[in-house]
Amino acid sequence: MNTIALQIENISKSFPGMLAVDNVSLEVRAGEVHALMGENGAGKSTLMKTLSGSFDDYTGVIRIGGKAVELHSPAMAIANGIGMVYQELSLARPVSIAENLFAGQLPVNKFGLIDRKAMLKNARRALAYVSLDIDPLKTIEEISQHEAQLVEIAKVLAKKPCILILDEPTSSLSREEVRRLFEIVRDLRNRGLAIVYISHHLPEVFEIADRVTVLRDGRRVGTHNIHEITPGSLVKMMVGQSINEFYEHREANLGKVALSVNHLTRHGFFHDVSFQLREGEILGVVGLCGAGRSEMARSLCGLDPIHDGEVSLFDEELSPDNYPDAVSKGLVYLSEDRKVDGLFLRLPVSRNLVAAVLPDHSRAGIYSSRNDASLTQRYLDELGIVAASSETDVGTLSGGNQQKVLLGKCLATQPRVLILDEPSRGVDVKAKQRIHETVIALADRGAAILLISSDLPELVGLSDRTVIMRNGRLTGEMAKEELSEESALLAANGQGTIHNG
Repeated sequence: MNTIALQIENISKSFPGMLAVDNVSLEVRAGEVHALMGENGAGKSTLMKTLSGSFDDYTGVIRIGGKAVELHSPAMAIANGIGMVYQELSLARPVSIAENLFAGQLPVNKFGLIDRKAMLKNARRALAYVSLDIDPLKTIEEISQHEAQLVEIAKVLAKKPCILILDEPTSSLSREEVRRLFEIVRDLRNRGLAIVYISHHLPEVFEIADRVTVLRDGRRVGTHNIHEITPGSLVKMMVGQSINEFYEHREANLGKVALSVNHLTRHGFFHDVSFQLREGEILGVVGLCGAGRSEMARSLCGLDPIHDGEVSLFDEELSPDNYPDAVSKGLVYLSEDRKVDGLFLRLPVSRNLVAAVLPDHSRAGIYSSRNDASLTQRYLDELGIVAASSETDVGTLSGGNQQKVLLGKCLATQPRVLILDEPSRGVDVKAKQRIHETVIALADRGAAILLISSDLPELVGLSDRTVIMRNGRLTGEMAKEELSEESALLAANGQGTIHNG
């Protein structure tokens, strides 16, 4: 296992206003599983996308088998032996497995027609790479998520890569499916493939990896043999300093119970979730990707269905599957994806800010814009939204200003309980600080805040208390004095010390 399959030398990649990967060097050996870890925003995905040919403006040198190569397109990456399996599968669900495996390169006969016999033969050979015995004529819709994951891997392996990149490959798999996937990964390693394995899950990394490299803030912190490092020391490498200096100590002035969630269940997503949230409290939800945090939040506010349990707002039970009712009673949800279901990107700032309060600006079903100007100006000022004017389309603003518009849209409803799902995702430091100041001020005025965040400094810095969510269940909670980035990450991985609430 001494042959170097991949060498990354002083790779850097910038985006406007941000250096995402900063002078990173790394070696991956043939016949090893090399884990790549780091918090969200550490630069893992950007580095791997650079390897897979997604960017043509990186700097530095990439060597494959000792030879310097240019990887300025996905085709160049594939030609040089790099295969990447993304977390979000790229399969067409209504199409057969065989057609997915060879999309864009289906075998044809001498008449230029698809050679179905050759296609099926090649498909079975590709599926054998991942020990998947299944009819290649089945559509992706007809198979399980685990089988679809293996088809995705087989699709990449069919191109015969020498380096395989797996990005969070277990995020939607059961424990037994993970075990089976690891058997396949070990078999590929034993055949001499160099495997880069991206994951947030500590137990998985210690089970499957030979070595691990940690990135933080776009830089390589270090590389270690897996048997020479502990989970605790690995977490310390990932999180670095405990809290960013702009998080100030806050004493919460707790009021009465604002939100009660009792035995909430949505089959396949989360199970038997119960907790309470008080006025003036910021309650953080600790959990890894796939733990069920966002799904739980969307169901408790009525955006997605529930199968069992109930949600009460100030002792009044909320109607399930009825988000407008929840908003009218003071429960508001800030979506984790502002572009998909948070903002109207082709409408101006002013229309977005009042979108959630249109009923309050209407009489007999007829909308009046009389109060729009003062409300719009209020949140432009309070949140420091930078736009040419209130009539500028939101889609033309920077990510940070879009996120502040989304927060303003929620605040315009005067929420009594506000659910924040990744409230500062994709924003710069100044925008993040303004958002945090606004959230703290809202809590100080007595609102109850439920905070879901993959940004550990944010979660630790803002939360008065946290509950831990793992595999769709609440497994315990931590008080403010017990909470640190290290303890939160260990708890999310099912390790460390937590207690039941």
